[in-house]
Amino acid sequence: MNRGGWVAVELTRRDFFKLSAAGGAGAAWAAFGFDMEPAYAQVRELKISRATEVRSVCPYCAVGCSMIAYVTGHESFNTTPHLVHIEGDPDSPINGGSLCPKGASTMQLAVNSNRVKSPMYREPGASEWQEISWEDALDRLARLMKDARDERFVDKDDEGNTVNRNEGFAWVGGATISNEEGYLTTKMFRALGCVGLEQQARV
Repeated sequence: MNRGGWVAVELTRRDFFKLSAAGGAGAAWAAFGFDMEPAYAQVRELKISRATEVRSVCPYCAVGCSMIAYVTGHESFNTTPHLVHIEGDPDSPINGGSLCPKGASTMQLAVNSNRVKSPMYREPGASEWQEISWEDALDRLARLMKDARDERFVDKDDEGNTVNRNEGFAWVGGATISNEEGYLTTKMFRALGCVGLEQQARV
């Protein structure tokens, strides 16, 4: 309604309080010299804007989908690297940036309070697991492999043929290793005389 050059605007009680609160807050911020533009800009930025991209491979199946892990605090002083996001790698010819539901939930696997982050060992007859270092775990693994090979190594078969085979342990390759890693690992285990070789992708 126009009354002598003035426009009458009808406000409800709720609208009046909303405008009063907004105006009061704006006046307070202006009075104290606060500039809200940087805060608004920070909200609009992605959480991965300053993160470091780390290429990785999905740990679940044998497809080998490529992933990008975003880490903040990487190679920074007085900070601990922290994983903030994982997504499919769009440059990968395998998955083209897409991930299955299991791959898309990898963050729940990586950032989990129940995740075991160091080797665990339970002595024979004991009921409790104890945490050991990676050095101790690798030393124990090497010792057990050596003992098993010495105990079960076969020089000759029943017909007298030289076979030089190790029946003390077998090897199963992981689905996320590359062709080159699989080739080198296979060569190493064949050099140990191991005949039980398999790949997780075939199991």
